[in-house]
Amino acid sequence: MPIPISYNIRNLRLRKGLTIMTALGIALTVTTAIFLMALLAGLKRAFVTSGEPLNVLVLRKGSEAELTGGFESATLQTLKYLPGIAQDNRGEPIASGELVVVIVLPRRDGTGEVNVTVRGMAPVGIELRPKVRLAQGRWFTPGQREGVVSSSIHKRFSGADLGDELQFGKGPWKVVGIFDAGGTAYESEIWGDVNQMASDFDRQGGFSSAYLRATDPVAADALKNRVSEDQRLKLDGILETEYYAEQTKSGRPIRFVGLIVAIIMAIGSSFAAMNTMYAAVAYRGREIATLRVIGFSRPSILTSFVLESLLLSLIGAMIGIILMLPFNGMTTGTSNQVTFSEVVFSLRMTPAVVVTAICFAVLMGLLGGLAPAWHAARQDIIAALRS
Repeated sequence: MPIPISYNIRNLRLRKGLTIMTALGIALTVTTAIFLMALLAGLKRAFVTSGEPLNVLVLRKGSEAELTGGFESATLQTLKYLPGIAQDNRGEPIASGELVVVIVLPRRDGTGEVNVTVRGMAPVGIELRPKVRLAQGRWFTPGQREGVVSSSIHKRFSGADLGDELQFGKGPWKVVGIFDAGGTAYESEIWGDVNQMASDFDRQGGFSSAYLRATDPVAADALKNRVSEDQRLKLDGILETEYYAEQTKSGRPIRFVGLIVAIIMAIGSSFAAMNTMYAAVAYRGREIATLRVIGFSRPSILTSFVLESLLLSLIGAMIGIILMLPFNGMTTGTSNQVTFSEVVFSLRMTPAVVVTAICFAVLMGLLGGLAPAWHAARQDIIAALRS
C-alpha cells in the first residue's frame, strides 16, 4: 500500500532548516528562469504583435530593414496604383512612403545616450496603424517640425515631454503629442512629417520604405508577390507581420545566455535537492527499515521519497514565482541588431512562462530526488535497524 502524503509533509516540517535552504536554492533558479523567459516573452510580444496582416511593407531589394532600404520617390506613385490596394473614403489609395532615421537621445536617469528610431510619414501612415492611439496632445502638423513620441520614449528619455524640443536634423522639433502603441515595436519610435524630415536630413529624393494596405488577406499575399517579382521595381514586398516577427532575432543573445545560466543553476539546485534527500535517507535509516517491517514495499518507499522531493521543488517554484511578481510589467530595452536602435519592451509573466517555470522546478526535483529515493528503497532492513 502507498505511504500517505501527510508523512512526507511532516518530514519536511521537521527538517525546517534543510527544507528552507533547498527550497530557496530552487526558488532562485526558478526566479532566474522566469526573469529570462519573461524578457523573451516581452520582446516577442513587442515584435510579433506589431504590424497589421493587411499591410505590405516595401523595401529595396536585398534590404533586411527600413534603415538600410531606400528607393526613389517616384516609385511610390507606381506602388500606389497596383491592383489590390485598399482606398480610403475619398477614393485615395492607402499607401504611405516613409523615412526612417536614427538619432541619439539622453536617458532620463542620466545613464547615457541611446539610439532611437525616428519615422517620417504622411497622415495616412497613422491610418495604417490602427493599434496606435493618441494618449496626450495632438498629432503632428504636415510641413512643421513637430514630433509625436511614444509613451515609452516619453518615460525613458529627456526632452520628451509635451512642449519640449528635441534637437535633431537641422533644427528643434517640438513634441506636440504622446501616443500609446499597445506594447508593439512602435513603442520605440518618434513620428513626424515625412517631407520635413526629408528636408532636414537631405533625403528629398527617396523613401526608406513604403506601407501599402491591401483589401483582404488574399490581395495582401498577391500584392507582396507582385512587388517582389516585378523586375522593373527592384523592390521586395513582405507582410508587415512577417517583417516584425523576423526582428525577434534581437532576442537570440538573451536566449543563449539565459539557457546557459539556467542550465548551470538547475544543475546546482538539483545537487542541492539531492544532498537534502540523501541526508534524509541517512538520518531516517531506522524509520525506513520500520516502514519495510510494517509492510510498505520498496516501490512505495521509492514513490514516497520522490514525492517528497517534488513537494520540495514545488515549494521552491511558488517562492520563485512570488519573488518575480513585482517585476512583471517592468519596462526595459535592448539593442536591435538590424536597426542598431533601442527596442523598448516589458517583462511579461505569461501563463506559459509560469507553467514552464513550474515544470522546470519539477524536473529539478525529480532529478534531485530519484537517486536518493532509489537508495532508500534498496536499504537492507537488518542493517538499517542496527544503525
